[in-house]
Amino acid sequence: MADKKLVEAITSMETDFAQWYTDVVKKAELIDYTSVKGCMVIKPAGYAIWENIQSQLDKMFKESGVENVYLPMFIPESLLQKEKDHVEGFAPEVAWVTHGGLNPLQERLCVRPTSETLFCDFYKNEIQSYRDLPKVYNQWCSVVRWEKETRPFLRSREFLWQEGHTAHATAEDAEARTIQMLNIYAQFLEEYLAIPVIKGQKTEKEKFAGAEATYTIEALMHDGKALQSGTSHNFGDGFAKAFGIQYTDKDNKLKHVHQTSWGMTTRLIGAIIMVHGDDSGLVLPPAIAPTQVMIIPIQQHKEGVLEKAAELSEKLGNFRVKVDDSDKSPGWKFSEQEMRGIPIRVEIGPKDIAANKCVICRRDTREKIEANLDELESKVSEVLETMQKEMLERARAHREEHTYVAKNFDEFVKIFEEKTGFVKAMWCEEQACEDAIKEKLAVTSRCMPFEQEQLSDVCVCCGKPAKKMVYWGKAY
Repeated sequence: MADKKLVEAITSMETDFAQWYTDVVKKAELIDYTSVKGCMVIKPAGYAIWENIQSQLDKMFKESGVENVYLPMFIPESLLQKEKDHVEGFAPEVAWVTHGGLNPLQERLCVRPTSETLFCDFYKNEIQSYRDLPKVYNQWCSVVRWEKETRPFLRSREFLWQEGHTAHATAEDAEARTIQMLNIYAQFLEEYLAIPVIKGQKTEKEKFAGAEATYTIEALMHDGKALQSGTSHNFGDGFAKAFGIQYTDKDNKLKHVHQTSWGMTTRLIGAIIMVHGDDSGLVLPPAIAPTQVMIIPIQQHKEGVLEKAAELSEKLGNFRVKVDDSDKSPGWKFSEQEMRGIPIRVEIGPKDIAANKCVICRRDTREKIEANLDELESKVSEVLETMQKEMLERARAHREEHTYVAKNFDEFVKIFEEKTGFVKAMWCEEQACEDAIKEKLAVTSRCMPFEQEQLSDVCVCCGKPAKKMVYWGKAY
């Protein structure tokens, strides 16, 4: 009975997707709730995923010329006020520090919701000449946004992220870096997290406060909702003018720099859960899984079994491998390995040892493969590679099956009433239509994809001439 109970503890995703998600993050021991409302403890199993995300992204950033820095977590109120659109965009979510010890502060400090203003304050002294450019900096830190509704990983009051902030001599250089970082994000999601994304630009209404243009990668979750998975912003010279960031160019003229910022957060862990998970728990893509192989000894009390498991672990040293030699039953261990999303398990018992073989079980398809112990390393490598590739293919197929086209408003309404997923539809670029769609259907524009299609000549909402094809969806 014990084995069955572990799996039964998860609500089926078809019954209640939100409850399923909460069950998985709790039962797989990724997080715990805290006495600080809206904030979570990221437990070792969850933090290990973030460490793998962080190390791989950091490597990709550095290959593109990014350097890491660290700036303070406090921002003086006067500094935040310098860029009007920016402060208006963040004002409702800011947490304020009013006292230092027992003494009231002369000026309130905000706990960073994002660090554009601090980077600008830093850059105005750091940058004097064209020789000082570009500045391509990033910081790994936490930020605080006082969200009303919170959900583990997807939306919490404090979350971990990276924020890149760059300064360039020309508008062209800033735009090139903005797109370059978006492409790195898209590559990372597809290659490492096995999550396919739509790349595009946010509308004026949905862009970042203070940006000239915001670019995004949008992913579709298993329940048909969209998740903004990474954004890259081109600020033009707006912040530079507000903060006086100028440099002397080669022609000895004073010019304003052009800036960008871009970020990814622990929300990516939520994306992994909702794209790949199933009713038994997590399914982690091999490239990002903290443990790729779990060796489970069968009848481990029998002579030579634990020794053989340890020997196999040694043999598989090129992978992230563990042996579950706890005194739980094999059935319980299988359930636990599945719950935690470990990509493959290797089962080895006395009969297997006698026959010089073992059984490899894939977490995603539950396919069982017999493997000769002499060829175990190459077999494990092959299975992990196949699993990574097929997880991306399945996620892409799911997205294609849940992407629809609407050519008029009736079709648009009907799809959102009956189905879940992305809807591609033409738009006139008027915010009034965007607002009307959001009000009527609780649907937002996700992005204007770089790969545009002419689905019809008229806006899906008002019937006026269409200017852009847009992906619409319900979002987290």
